[in-house]
Amino acid sequence: MFELLSVSQVWPLLSSAALVILGLMLVVTAIANPLKNAGIVDVAWAFGFSLIAGTYFWLGQGASLQKTVMLLIATASSWRLAWYLLKRVIATHPEEDGRYHALRELWGPEKSPWLFFGVYLFQGVLMLIVSSPFLFAAQNASPTFSPIQWVAILVWAVGLIFEAVADQQLKHFKDQPENKGKVCQSGLWAYSRHPNYFCEWLQWMGYYLLALGAPGGWTTFYSPLIMLLFLTKFSGVAATEAQAIKTKGEAYRQYQESTSPFIPWFPKRKPS
Repeated sequence: MFELLSVSQVWPLLSSAALVILGLMLVVTAIANPLKNAGIVDVAWAFGFSLIAGTYFWLGQGASLQKTVMLLIATASSWRLAWYLLKRVIATHPEEDGRYHALRELWGPEKSPWLFFGVYLFQGVLMLIVSSPFLFAAQNASPTFSPIQWVAILVWAVGLIFEAVADQQLKHFKDQPENKGKVCQSGLWAYSRHPNYFCEWLQWMGYYLLALGAPGGWTTFYSPLIMLLFLTKFSGVAATEAQAIKTKGEAYRQYQESTSPFIPWFPKRKPS
């Protein structure tokens, strides 16, 4: 259990992935700055994990089964989320995501292009850190799956399927003109204010459980913890709810009082 990968097993893969992500963020900068729409980095964030997984797949020395499964599940999640976010960015352009628009106004038109590049690089570094389970899976020499790895696939699949369902339910709600300014409280959104974020986190738990089958894979426990922190305290729940209160006001506050913020649970009944 306490066997670790050597530096020679980690460094070539990690450095190669870092170069790939640096190239991705340079492309994002070249596209986002002229368009004045930093929301494109969200698409790159999602898509970039498939690039990291692909890099580890080609350079990893693990068994074909381990590398292939890692690549397939990481790419499936990555491409699904990237495509969903790309459609959203295209549909709302030139309107910029409220989080990035607030930063643009704070920094000003002259500083924001350079400061946004720092934001992109920070996200790139974060991607490399949280995707460490991919690296361990790519170096796993075991030709068979352990029981915990089968559990990993199940947890990941539940997360992927229900995140897709939650995203589709929200899109369908927003597509109805009569729902403009209202709060979606149907489907999975009746049990969690952010079922998409919760299901995204489930997928990262799946990646971690997959890495447990590799020597030293347990050391990547920080990956789902970091994702949980960011999904609930920073770019996820906290930022989304602050924006929702601005745009929906009291309706969203009532939704907060009745519905679980993250983990799906039965809504609270209103007093009669």
